[in-house]
Amino acid sequence: MDYLAEYEKKCVDAAEAVKVVKSGDVVDYGFFNGRPVVCDKALAQRHEELKDVLVHGAVTLPPVPEVVQKPGSFVYHDLQFSKISRVLQKDYNLCYYYPIMYHQAPSWFREKIAPHRNVVICSVCPMDKKGYFNLGPQNSATLAAMEESDYVIVEVNKNMPVCPGGAEESVHISDVDFIVEAPSDLKLVDLPVAEPSDADKKIAEHIVKFIKDGSCIQLGIGALPNAVGKIIAESDLKNLGGHTEMLSDAYVDMIESGRMNGKMKKIDKNRVPYTFALGSQRLYDFMDNNPAASSYSVNYTNDPKVISELDDFISINNALQVDLYSQVNAESLGTTQVSGNGGMWDFVIGAQWSKNGKSFICLTSTFKDSNGNDQSRILPVFEPGSIVTIPRHQTDYIVTEFGAVQVRAQSTWKRAELVISIAHPDFREDLIKEAEKMKIWRNSNKK
Repeated sequence: MDYLAEYEKKCVDAAEAVKVVKSGDVVDYGFFNGRPVVCDKALAQRHEELKDVLVHGAVTLPPVPEVVQKPGSFVYHDLQFSKISRVLQKDYNLCYYYPIMYHQAPSWFREKIAPHRNVVICSVCPMDKKGYFNLGPQNSATLAAMEESDYVIVEVNKNMPVCPGGAEESVHISDVDFIVEAPSDLKLVDLPVAEPSDADKKIAEHIVKFIKDGSCIQLGIGALPNAVGKIIAESDLKNLGGHTEMLSDAYVDMIESGRMNGKMKKIDKNRVPYTFALGSQRLYDFMDNNPAASSYSVNYTNDPKVISELDDFISINNALQVDLYSQVNAESLGTTQVSGNGGMWDFVIGAQWSKNGKSFICLTSTFKDSNGNDQSRILPVFEPGSIVTIPRHQTDYIVTEFGAVQVRAQSTWKRAELVISIAHPDFREDLIKEAEKMKIWRNSNKK
């Protein structure tokens, strides 16, 4: 095949490409930084002739998708809420959450469990000399969706880092129906590195005590993981490994410091598998053609069975609330969707299946409400409508700035005792009273 000739044949403007979308179709946008921008605008311009087109994305990044602003024609879904998604849903009712067992996503497409995707539109890197478009820092379940769709449209972004992979990181031109070229000045969203608070730093210090030479680390998103990465980069730990859902700036710190080299891993030695990346331009520059980080589809990175093959696995994820039963809510405040379940379950279980592995659920003990008052994140019970992301029988360690406690293999009263011990001191007496009412407190608990 003459790849350049094929490229010229399939290269069209965005308006021409999105003509394949029909009313009632299901359209997948590339997730994260893979979301199309030019094609999104072109599709939104067809709003007067389309109705009930279901559009799916994940972690909606700026700019706000144009199709969202045409609710009579498009119904927008997000598989992992971002700040934009929260505003769209809470204030405008223009976005719907899509729960997912993330490691199963590719099989949902290939086994025809998920609704059929009529069109997949995804931002990609420029075509290489062998006719492949690298998917950049958002592998996820993209290739599986493309394989099962009627039409594949790629939006070529010259600023997308080329991300070497272990599996399903590229799509060949023979599997692409239309090629749209994005403007040369279209950059990836450069997310500032969140600065950790004093509480974040204390939480990170509690966790790092459990990390030893050769541990394999998974980090979620936010200021806390960045604090963990910085502490590790400045420590004397050696031969750490990495295996994660999301690659973040914290991994750049750990790898470039020499602390994380993957030499002791049983699988994927000398590299950090991930399925998507979000962070600063520094992160994207680091990833470009760098074999230290390896792009895999999510059915590999997030498979608990794969994770369990890595000894001394340390999984670190954030939560919004924990109750006295040690249930974990990482995604909603009442009925208001804040984030999503993502791959938390995958790593919580995979870490516990790992030899000497540990799962850490982290949260600051308090937050400020809209009136500036401190409220506890540790509650007797969740507000009605709140989501249980991790049930109590699967929770391992819970960490706040006041300590780290292991609730796995403990009774209900012991769990309550441990959770209360890391609540903010101002709320402990009230929590004890509630635990007594719930009959999960013993007189012997009282010191």
